[in-house]
Parts: sequence; structure tokens; C-alpha cells
Amino acid sequence: MGNKIKVGIVGYGNLGRGAEASIKQQPDMELVAVFSRRDPSSVHVIDPNVKVLHIDEATDYQDKIDVMILCGGSATDLPEQVPAFAEMFNTVDSYDTHAKIPEYFASVDKVAQASGKTSIISVGWDPGMFSINRVMSEALLPEGETYTFWGKGLSQGHSDAVRRVEGVKNGVQYTIPSEKVIEQVRNGENPAVSKADRHVRTCYIVAEEGADTAKIEQEIKTMPNYFDEYETTVHFITEAELKQDHSAMPHGGFVIRSGKTGAGNDQIVEYSLNLESNPEFTASVVTAYARAAYRLHQEGQKGAKTVYDVAPGYISPKTAAELRKDYL
Repeated sequence: MGNKIKVGIVGYGNLGRGAEASIKQQPDMELVAVFSRRDPSSVHVIDPNVKVLHIDEATDYQDKIDVMILCGGSATDLPEQVPAFAEMFNTVDSYDTHAKIPEYFASVDKVAQASGKTSIISVGWDPGMFSINRVMSEALLPEGETYTFWGKGLSQGHSDAVRRVEGVKNGVQYTIPSEKVIEQVRNGENPAVSKADRHVRTCYIVAEEGADTAKIEQEIKTMPNYFDEYETTVHFITEAELKQDHSAMPHGGFVIRSGKTGAGNDQIVEYSLNLESNPEFTASVVTAYARAAYRLHQEGQKGAKTVYDVAPGYISPKTAAELRKDYL
């Protein structure tokens, strides 16, 4: 037990619960504690032996935790929490507001460089695994087009965003890709379509009693970085309907690179995911990168990193020699 990577979780929503489940599956990790802003007695974790503590108690665990997995939302939690925690811990997070990643990286890097810690940001499947596949396929096929499709699935980030709109009691958002455009891309047609043309967004909202639904709908449809560029439909439903029809969290998608080599030969590279639980898969990716954060820190690397800075060998529990023998 002594050699296991000691991990902490900050925030215990869907992602935090997924991280706990993922740590259990890792041969070289153990969960030390879950930290929450809520009253610890109200937080029920999977393993009753795991300590649940108030977030303010994390400062007492600097020498007991090797990596802290931050499971808050990207809208307001992570931009505040990660720089604060990077002063004390190696961290990994799933910040996913693509447009703001450069400034988010800079704010975390400044702190982690000063504290000598290693912080891997924006880990998950997009940003994360899809990001890697976009860059790899483009490097291999310089002439061509890259297309990313998300869904059909429930988007955590977008659902979190709609739930923050005034008058919204609860809600979810689904991203649905265009079958027609996917077919064109797979056929090597390279259609000139924007991100917005490739998807539609559908929201199911439970409004607070007496809330102005027209105002809620307008605010959602015009939300920058999330909905303003997309064809968005808002449905108002009851709490019971939301629970019955929208409590699973499926997701998935594709990254397709359609390129040409040599004498105009078509080459198509595709990476796809079909996920029954988006938060559990995202948490599984984040947990694997917690191992990388620990190893990079052991090597003396510090500051903020992204998935582009982490070689695949760092996320595997196997040694470099085992990987060469068994996988190469």
C-alpha cells in the first residue's frame, strides 16, 4: 500500500463520483479523501471507509496527497479552485471552455511554476482525447480537413450552463450531430460546414414556479460560447419527466480527418467514442492523467501542462519496459 499514488477528490457531483469509481479500478492508486463545500455529513460516497471533509480542511493534507483531482464545473468553480489548489498540490482537472483555455492555462501555470507543482489542465475526452486525435491526424495528413462531431449525448458543461440561468430549477442539454454531414465526411467529400452546421442543441428545462419561460429561453439561446451560434431548441418539462427520461448521461462523438496523400489517394482517420456514462468516462480519463501528473512531478517537471505535453506512457500503470514488450 505504501507505494500507491495517494489521490484526493475536490467536489463530489457526477464527475467526483466517477473519479472515485475510477480510482478503485487503478492498481496503483488509493483515494485518501473527498473534499466538498457542502456539509461533509450530507455527502455520501461509494466507499464508506473514505473520509469526506470540508474543502477548507484540504490545507492539512499537503503531505498526505500526491495528486488532487478537481471535479468542479468550468463556468465558475475551476477558474477559482485550481489556481488555489496548485499552490499546495499537483492537480488535474477537466476545464472545458475551449475559448478560454489559453488564459486558464496561464493563470494555473503562474501558480504551479511558483509552487513547483504539476497541474494538468483540460483533461477528458474533449478537450482531451479528441484534442490529441485532431493534432495527430493533422500531422499525419497535412492536406485535408478535420471534423469533430459531438453526440448524440448529454453535455455536462452545457447542462451546467443552462442550470445557472435565472429561473431554471433543473435542466439538461443534448448535442446532436448531423447524420448527413457525417456521411459526407466519411465519403471524403470535405464539406465546408461550420461547427454550428454540424450539430443542433436541444435543452430540456424545469423552470422554477412562476419563472418567465420566454426570458429563460432567450437567455439560453443567446449565451455566448455555448448556444449563440447553434440552432437551439428549448423544451420546458416537469421535474418528474426530467428524472424519468433524462437521468442517464450518454455521450460520444467522432474526430474524422479526411486527407489526401501522394497522387491524390483518399485517407480517412477516425476516432470515435460511444459512452453510456459521460461523467464516468471523463473521470476515467482524468484519473489516468492524475498518474501522469504524479510521475511528471517526480521527474521535477512543474507548471501547467495539457494532454499535448504528456506522452502516452505516463498515463499507463505499466513501466516503459512493459509497454515496449507487450504493446509496441
